[in-house]
Amino acid sequence: MPSSEDHEATQRPTPTDLVLASVRLPGETECRDVHIRDGHVSAITAAGERRAGPTAADAQVLDLEGRFVVPGLWDEHVHMTQWALAANRIDLSGAASARAAVELVRNRMTAAGTGADRKVTVVGAGFRDAVWDDVPSAEMLDDATREVPTALISHDLHCVWLNSAAARRYSLQLPADGLLREEAAFAVTRELGKLPDDVVDGWVRTAGQEAAARGVVGVVDLEMTWNRDVWLRRIAGGFGSLRVDAGVYPEDLEQAADAGMRTGQTVGGGAGLLRVGPLKVLIDGSLNTRTAFCVDPYPHGGHGILTVSEAELVALLARARETGFVPAVHAIGDGANQVALDAFAEAGTGGRIEHAQFVRQEDFARFGELGLTASVQPAHALDDRDAADANWAGRTGRAFPLRSLLDGGARLALGSDAPVAPLDPWLAMSAATTRARNDGRGPWHPEQALTREEALLASTRGCGRIRAGAVADIAVLDADPLAAPDAVFAGMPVAATLVAGRFTFRGAGV
Repeated sequence: MPSSEDHEATQRPTPTDLVLASVRLPGETECRDVHIRDGHVSAITAAGERRAGPTAADAQVLDLEGRFVVPGLWDEHVHMTQWALAANRIDLSGAASARAAVELVRNRMTAAGTGADRKVTVVGAGFRDAVWDDVPSAEMLDDATREVPTALISHDLHCVWLNSAAARRYSLQLPADGLLREEAAFAVTRELGKLPDDVVDGWVRTAGQEAAARGVVGVVDLEMTWNRDVWLRRIAGGFGSLRVDAGVYPEDLEQAADAGMRTGQTVGGGAGLLRVGPLKVLIDGSLNTRTAFCVDPYPHGGHGILTVSEAELVALLARARETGFVPAVHAIGDGANQVALDAFAEAGTGGRIEHAQFVRQEDFARFGELGLTASVQPAHALDDRDAADANWAGRTGRAFPLRSLLDGGARLALGSDAPVAPLDPWLAMSAATTRARNDGRGPWHPEQALTREEALLASTRGCGRIRAGAVADIAVLDADPLAAPDAVFAGMPVAATLVAGRFTFRGAGV
């Protein structure tokens, strides 16, 4: 966890010259000194050569006693506001059934005395109904919550379970199961997030500090809103833990274009922390809600949903190219990935496919041929393995197919999709390299695993190792990421994090 001085540390000026002394690069035994000047790595020398190096003689020298340094980590797909909100909602991730989820809500409300205040909507988050044996219903939730408006958000954000009181509050027609999916769920989720700015911004600031304590220097934030002004406000208010690439959605593309925004453009001050991110386009649903668009039908019937036709997608990709936006297309099912690949080919533009959870065998090589990035979330492979086995039976060798995507020529970019999985790249890299967690179940399709070197590359925007001339976005580690045992790697102890040579996290003893 961050120390109590972290937020202040992000705001204090850092000496122009800094030497990270006696550090090691992954896989090496000899110590080096990393010289930092004006926010960049000016040189990497043998340990003890700092006086002869390019850094000023009066530079601040920090002896890191043989710790390891890697480029700062990026989470390439988060919903930062939703992640911060989830930390302050009822945690339903451990509910093994609809009944268990309801009991968690009932017990939390009883303990908090929530029933006395019907003006506040009770919100839970993280349920996974795809693996439940029982069926949710509005009546079941009503019995537990009575007249207190209650909304439960699924772990993938594609489904919301409401009680009748919440349906009345938000003027919604509620089906018998109480479940709203896709756009209807997104609309409710946006409403639930309408809390005072100072409250949400405080939670986001805490989430940013916690991410910095895991070595994170940047996120691609794909919150479903006009996000530029939100982040300008947060940075002006003191947020300084991370770089943020703030995405844009199709409904806001023309507003962004009229404002002269382009992917990669730095926005505002804040020491260059905020940039314009990609254009996010959702074309199908999710596995948990059985709405991911698939070539073959689900066991319960249907192929999922395609929310944007191929012709519409081609037009969006062409407009993205004209306006200087890198498109990031959400495609989970193998049918959706086929549509996305066809559209990229027709539009003649590059970009990203977000998730790529289920891909036809013949489509892997097309990622490389089209020069596409696969923005993937390895922890989902372990979280959703039961749902995948149930819904994609006999075909899961091409589900969450990291190795096949990489071998097909895709550039991999690892992320969490927080709050779907925790904003912690070490958990993502652990899932990518072991295809297992410590639950006694063993690896799931280990043939799709990455090496640690590959996982680090995909978590550091292709950097992998500290190099002279690079921006000094650095994570300082207490263990060698290439040699540490799997359990240590998954929970990697981070000693410090720097953004442009400025400490955003500084642990005890550093």
